[in-house]
Amino acid sequence: MPSPGPLPSRTPESEADLVNNLGTIAKSGTKAFMEALSSGADISMIGQFGVGFYSAYLVADKVTVITKHNDDEQYIWESAAGGTFTITPDVNGEPLGRGSKMILHMKEDQLEYLEEKKIKDIVKKHSEFISYPIQLVTVKEVEKEVEEEDEEEEKADDDKPKIEEVDDDAKPKKTKTVKETVTEQVELNKTKPLWTRNPTDITAEEYGAFYKSLTNDWEDHLAVKHFSVEGQLEFKAILFIPKRAPFDLFESKKKRNNIKLYVRRVFIMDDCEDLIPEYLNFVKGIVDSEDLPLNISRETLQQNKILKVIRKNLVKKTMEMLSDIAEDKDNFAKFYEAFGKNIKLGIHEDAQNRSKLAEFLRFHSTKSGEEMTSLKDYVTRMPEGQKNIYYLTGESLTQVRDSPFLEIFKKKNFEVLLMVDPIDEYATTQLKEFEDAKLVCVSKDGLELEETDEEKAEREKETTAFEDLTRTIKDILGDKVEKVSISNRIADSPCVLVTGQFGWSSNMERIMKAQALRDSSMSSYMQSKKTLEINPHNAIIKELRRKVSEDAADKTVRDLTVLLYETALLTSGFTLDAPVDFASRIHSMISLGLSIDEDEPTAIEADDDAPPPLEPAAASAMEEVD
Repeated sequence: MPSPGPLPSRTPESEADLVNNLGTIAKSGTKAFMEALSSGADISMIGQFGVGFYSAYLVADKVTVITKHNDDEQYIWESAAGGTFTITPDVNGEPLGRGSKMILHMKEDQLEYLEEKKIKDIVKKHSEFISYPIQLVTVKEVEKEVEEEDEEEEKADDDKPKIEEVDDDAKPKKTKTVKETVTEQVELNKTKPLWTRNPTDITAEEYGAFYKSLTNDWEDHLAVKHFSVEGQLEFKAILFIPKRAPFDLFESKKKRNNIKLYVRRVFIMDDCEDLIPEYLNFVKGIVDSEDLPLNISRETLQQNKILKVIRKNLVKKTMEMLSDIAEDKDNFAKFYEAFGKNIKLGIHEDAQNRSKLAEFLRFHSTKSGEEMTSLKDYVTRMPEGQKNIYYLTGESLTQVRDSPFLEIFKKKNFEVLLMVDPIDEYATTQLKEFEDAKLVCVSKDGLELEETDEEKAEREKETTAFEDLTRTIKDILGDKVEKVSISNRIADSPCVLVTGQFGWSSNMERIMKAQALRDSSMSSYMQSKKTLEINPHNAIIKELRRKVSEDAADKTVRDLTVLLYETALLTSGFTLDAPVDFASRIHSMISLGLSIDEDEPTAIEADDDAPPPLEPAAASAMEEVD
């Protein structure tokens, strides 16, 4: 099934050219094209035969080329790719004047390439920005209104007497709608290569139109960066940041990036993993290189040093674009809401640009209210004497804002960053410091707060005074905690549980437990031992100390210690190992508060008509501790 396609921009061929260019499969038209370019030839040479000509046989059994050169006759070149070809003078065909025409005799299993949509998709993908126009002959039906013929009505009225009426308004003629087949030539590559123009000559509307045609997005872009690199390496690029994140931004099967690679306006690929880091996969745009070869393979591309230089420049320009967005608070808020996770992923993966990316991080804090604050703003608000940046991770803002870990910081007027995004746990393990201030988690062991000499002396005195209590609590809890110590981080709560300095936090432990395909062996060494820190100023702890001094083996001391440990698990962000046991202890406390004897059997039937007791209930045996 032939599919004729006139290609007037093709270089016309003489008989000798047909033999040399089309008759030799081993001849590399691309190689000759690149050699000609290096000697200063024009880019329009890409229209010549030989550059990928034999790919036509992927879809065609036979190819016919009709061509007319100014200095020669019109010839027909024809071959079925069987190792032979024929060249005959075209004496009966339509004169071309000058130019060439190709006819592909399609294979039966490749007829999909005759479909209009398929042709348009291929041209849009590979040749959208070619400088010469690519036109497709399309056939479509259009509706057209025509006048109805009244001949039958006139014949019927011939036998009747005619009465002429004078009417100022002429009688409107009847029309009908008919379908008509129309043939049109549609230009497929109307979008011009915007990156080849000077950025100062391009309007915001032109950038917007180009972005929408490139990405099929219905919204305008948030930011654009148009630049060129010259010197040992030459390439031009336009990068866009969209306003919204796609729903499948972190889908594992999704394309790794949205940067299209061109070589001299010819599309090469759109999924080159080495072109831009994965955490910047939201950046969309094109890169047009002047140095990469047209026939470069995917394997060669991965090893090409030019690509590494391009990648470095793209990341650098993206950072500049983010800095520009950050100058507008409202725009950056929109950006961070959509792509904040990408920045945090970059903190985790990109060591080279980690300090720069840290400037774009935003977190809630104990002083920022409903807004988010940057690390730079946090540092400027640090009071004199504060050396570290403090942060707390958790499941939600509601949970962390009321955390007992914040008590001493509120008292000292130290700001604490509140991190509630799961990826924050991974980012903070890599971001050790910002502007010479260390990032310190307030829920981990080894917290060293800025203290005066008097405060240090008082804490050492308290440690000695509560030594018997800490030893007793450790004996009761056993392996559940690694040690029991006096806390310097709580002011009101009786106790908290902290994790090791280099192990998982309680929030990280929760995240890892939620992983469907987690490695259980990792939990054994990353799940750190817990330290129970007690507050020596709390009334409960003081009373517990008194009871221990009277009788360390008292059952009440044991029960209250276990209950304190379990409540500390909850308030510190952990989960209970035995919630039923915890519930039974709470029920016992309720029964004690209601003066119910737990040993007394519950009545099966209650008499609703029985009068209330006249005597007041016995005084509660529960000890009230303020």
